[in-house]
Amino acid sequence: MRQINGDSLRNGKYNVMAKPDLAGRQRAEQMAVQALGYIAGEPEQLGRFLALSGLGPDTIRTAAHDPQFLAGVLDYLAGDERLLSAFASHAGVTPQQVMQAHAVLSGGVWERETP
Repeated sequence: MRQINGDSLRNGKYNVMAKPDLAGRQRAEQMAVQALGYIAGEPEQLGRFLALSGLGPDTIRTAAHDPQFLAGVLDYLAGDERLLSAFASHAGVTPQQVMQAHAVLSGGVWERETP
């Protein structure tokens, strides 16, 4: 993710009032759903996740439609570096992309990676 400083904001380099990128939000939600599926495939992780979230197996599908819940799924991954790395490898993404998706679901904007 790019570092934004006061000078670049004052010089108009970034539009801080930009509308969220719908495609970026959809990618972030898809990644979070994929992460939830990955967690569900790990019985120990699923049990821990359900205990921390307060959800049961019967309510998790409904919760998966809530962007804040999806942000929480990625937050759960971020709390365990081993799990984050394992998921990122499984999904073919970098841990930084997972964290970027988390930022989007928490109210940020998905930025394209620069070469």
